[in-house]
Amino acid sequence: MSTVQQSPEAQITSAVRIGLGLLGLVALAVGIAILVWPGHSAAVVTGIFAFYAIVVGIVYAAVAVFSRGRGAWSRIGFLVLAALFVAAGVIAFANLEATTVFLVTFVAIALGVLWIIEGIVSFFALKSSPSKGWTIFFAILSIVAGLVLVTSPIWSAVILWLFIGLSLVVLGIVQVVRAISFGRRTV
Repeated sequence: MSTVQQSPEAQITSAVRIGLGLLGLVALAVGIAILVWPGHSAAVVTGIFAFYAIVVGIVYAAVAVFSRGRGAWSRIGFLVLAALFVAAGVIAFANLEATTVFLVTFVAIALGVLWIIEGIVSFFALKSSPSKGWTIFFAILSIVAGLVLVTSPIWSAVILWLFIGLSLVVLGIVQVVRAISFGRRTV
């Protein structure tokens, strides 16, 4: 049985194609999951953050216990952080739906406030801006978008979440097509 050896360039091209294809399929699957089950997929993301918080807490506890060279206050600080992270993760897991709503609301309001501030800062920078019309347009758009997020954070977050899902579907399809055509020579 003879095997045909690929050139190093062909091996790299093949590996890149596989990588691009897998990334595209993952993006497509996540995008579809977000569009079909927006609430459940948001809860999964919250669950991932809760799991992360528990792991971080365990790591901080290990640092506190096993770092003999640190001072007592430093070790106590790490133990307090460990307890807070683990407690946050456990509380988040205990009521994943409420935690998801809280995080969505918090992120939407924070983003809204940041956009309002960004719009105000743009108005203050208007004097030194080379494109005053675009700066005014951006500032107004930023303030209005921020106000929409602040006044209706859950609705805005749902729209943003669905937009992310749709974007992932489109990008996933493009990435799969890109993977299929990667390395082909065009005339």
